[in-house]
Amino acid sequence: MDQNDFSLPRVVIRCKAAVAWEPNKPLVIEEIEVAPPQSNEVRIKIVTTALCRTDLYFLSESTTKYTFPMVLGHEAAGIVESVGPGVTEFKPGDKVIPVFLPQCRECRFCKSPKTNLCERSPVSRLTCRGKKLLQFANTSTFSEYTVVNQIAVAKIDPEAPLDKVCLIGCGVCSGYGAALNNARVEPGSSCAVFGLGAVGLAAVMGCKAAGAKTIIAVDTNPDKFHKARVLGATDFVNPNDHDKPISQVLSDMTNGGVDYSIECVGNVEVMRSALESCVKGWGVSVIVGYTDMHDFAARPIQLLSGRTWKGSKLGGFKSKDGVPEMVKAYMAKKLNLEEFITHKMTLNQVNDAIELMEQGIGIRTVLSVSPQQ
Repeated sequence: MDQNDFSLPRVVIRCKAAVAWEPNKPLVIEEIEVAPPQSNEVRIKIVTTALCRTDLYFLSESTTKYTFPMVLGHEAAGIVESVGPGVTEFKPGDKVIPVFLPQCRECRFCKSPKTNLCERSPVSRLTCRGKKLLQFANTSTFSEYTVVNQIAVAKIDPEAPLDKVCLIGCGVCSGYGAALNNARVEPGSSCAVFGLGAVGLAAVMGCKAAGAKTIIAVDTNPDKFHKARVLGATDFVNPNDHDKPISQVLSDMTNGGVDYSIECVGNVEVMRSALESCVKGWGVSVIVGYTDMHDFAARPIQLLSGRTWKGSKLGGFKSKDGVPEMVKAYMAKKLNLEEFITHKMTLNQVNDAIELMEQGIGIRTVLSVSPQQ
């Protein structure tokens, strides 16, 4: 039977998913309907998915960008179940990572080497109880199956362990790439990473890979310092241990400020502190932590004196190109993903995973969604 014979019947799949019906409420395990893939779409069997703090942000602090009900989840790995007309890059059985940042290769952003943004946006093929479910971040991976436009799917090494490389779909790329692609950390330099969640720890790993001499890990939870050390941090600062501003503490430690700072919290006050922690003249501060709730500010002299303030999405990686390369790096033992995984649960336990994250316990919880075979 030809897997690409689109005259064959393609059916709606009924499967399990964790549905967010309203903000600030527990997710509900429901049976949903996943429509067959349409033109240029891929239906994916999600094998593993991780919980990212961005999922919590849109569950508890939702902006007008997203509406309920929806299926959250965007850091996952799975196997292609079927493909729609016009899809030639993928076939059933391929191991893939769905990506929240598409790469159509045709729009003005995709054609530019200056950015990894894309103008295209996919649509949802998920319904429950007769209602359309919003497709969160193009992916909706808290579901046994999902349908994604092929521009938001990255094919990966068929030997890659899905319960590890799922982290590359968001957190690891976001932090690691912020150091290498956005900050462009140089060998022998000094760096400060604010926030030691998965993204911050990945940023620490990226700074080390770039050859930084001093990597200062900043967090109010000292329990996270051990993992930061394993991944490359050389120094640790808990702002609660000091009476003076953290920017002054770092300035005193580094003769005027660090060469690079990376903010991985999503707090506008921390963003300002990260900028002010950079050395004048050439310091670069990168914002990675996600928020759209508040304005941020700094005194103009911070930039007039030569500092650069910039943002980052997915670590500057063009998704369909960069994600497979990061998987290759892991397979070549150049990336440490095991240190990030502190808990393993099932999709049925997603609310327990959310509670752990809200309490600041652990780094990443990986949820088993569907058996690989």
